[in-house]
Amino acid sequence: MSQAQVKKSTNWIGILTIPVAFVVSVLVFIFIFGAADNFNADHSPKGYFGTIYEGGIIVPLLMTLFLTVFTIVIERLFTIASAKGKGSLEYFLQNVKSNLSNGNVNAAIADCDKQKGSVANVVRAGLSRYSEMEKNTDLAKDQKVLAISKEIEEAVSLELPMLEKNLNILATIASVATLLGLLGTVLGMIRAFAALAASGTPDPGALSSGISEALINTAIGIGTSALAIIFYNLFTGMIDKLTYGIDEMGFSISQTFASKNK
Repeated sequence: MSQAQVKKSTNWIGILTIPVAFVVSVLVFIFIFGAADNFNADHSPKGYFGTIYEGGIIVPLLMTLFLTVFTIVIERLFTIASAKGKGSLEYFLQNVKSNLSNGNVNAAIADCDKQKGSVANVVRAGLSRYSEMEKNTDLAKDQKVLAISKEIEEAVSLELPMLEKNLNILATIASVATLLGLLGTVLGMIRAFAALAASGTPDPGALSSGISEALINTAIGIGTSALAIIFYNLFTGMIDKLTYGIDEMGFSISQTFASKNK
């Protein structure tokens, strides 16, 4: 899959994930968790699915957030792996540096074509400008170095947004899932105490139903939030590592050109 195709698919995933996840969550909640087999004759839950169904209307919303996180995690893993390209990224950068220090720019560009991915695209853009500036006799050396640096910066500005896309959704869910879980907890406790107030005497069934609603929402909300936080930090670290490699390579290209064209 080409980089353009990856970008296009990424955009569609960001747009469609939440509504599709919501529809799936509602259907699962009604027809699977709410199935009659999951409840006893007195309507009390007799399994995990029935217990989750007792969580109430907030559960499908939390399930939507969970499925959204799961989908984005899979999509980001694929996208970041694609950005690294084929083979070892460290080995690729070492080869480019070696070829560049030996003055073999064409071999370095060939390495980029073999590696593919966002990092290789940025490096190739810098090397192509490097090759052009070697043949250019109209510009001063400082202007040539500046042109190479500018070309790398422009390539980074095109590639980096693709790597960071949809991470804002993970960051938002990390906060919203916890708050939504707490909302479900509050609603469950209100239900429990309302049942207690209505009967005047403790009703174990009503109390357990309200407490189940509270605890189920809390568990799903905290679990979803924790998952979103973990993968957000993981992806941020992976992107920072790629960005560092790009910056290091861009500096090497500029400095190599400057040192060889004194």
